[in-house]
Amino acid sequence: MAGGPQGENVKRVRNEILVALLMIYPAALQADQLLRSLLALFPTLEWQQIKRDIFYLAEKGYVQRVVADTEEDERLTPWRRRWFRITPTGMEVADRLINDPAIQP
Repeated sequence: MAGGPQGENVKRVRNEILVALLMIYPAALQADQLLRSLLALFPTLEWQQIKRDIFYLAEKGYVQRVVADTEEDERLTPWRRRWFRITPTGMEVADRLINDPAIQP
């Protein structure tokens, strides 16, 4: 990951995503709700950045997609309406028990 202010901002956003999901565990949040909650900390945060960060966290196994009973076909659900929950590994990263250089300085 590139350093500098932009790289540090990405790390902070990813960490705050995990912290937000940890605070409501075992519940889940829709991606759009997550974006709106993070706008207080990151007023210039855009949808494409948070989408990339959620995708990264899901690939690493730190968050998981939760498919709602109301979703007819989970592949057709828009990203903003998808639900995500933190995983046990994600909890350990949020609590800094596991170090991930793409999330923590």
